[in-house]
Amino acid sequence: MRLVRYGVAMSLDGYIAGPRGEYDWIVIDPEVDFGAIMAEFDTFLIGRKSFEAMLREGQDAPPKGVQYVVFSQTLRPSDYPQVRVERDAERVVTELRSVPGKDIALFGGGDLFRSLLKAGLVDRVEVSVIPVLLGGGIQLLPAPAERAKLRLRKHRLYEKTGTLRVEYEIVRGD
Repeated sequence: MRLVRYGVAMSLDGYIAGPRGEYDWIVIDPEVDFGAIMAEFDTFLIGRKSFEAMLREGQDAPPKGVQYVVFSQTLRPSDYPQVRVERDAERVVTELRSVPGKDIALFGGGDLFRSLLKAGLVDRVEVSVIPVLLGGGIQLLPAPAERAKLRLRKHRLYEKTGTLRVEYEIVRGD
């Protein structure tokens, strides 16, 4: 079964974006091999707000061999033929996990993360902790949310930037 992995950059005080949705505080460490990380996925799950931010940056079409699935109650699929627009995240993610393929990336969107976590459809949480305090913004896990137990898989400190990457698996049934 394919894994759903939530990968995100987070400030030390727990925000994935600043108060106005900005992400200019995210430090790109030269030691991180983003190409290798991205090669582990062929599907990206994206919330509407994250997708709209991608559109503003000109990132509306996925790379070859990759599928973007955008979850929205308001976007019309006919307006975005380059991506798959869906309303029912639980149904679609359950379906995607059951078909062959690479792992599935949950990209951005604390609200989407919260709903899929509650439904038991997230397998891993992979966070790059950026050494900055934002003092407000979009939380990693917005309230209200249920408690989830995590087990550390691995971690790495990138000394040049002070970024700490931690990977946890979701512990079920404890």
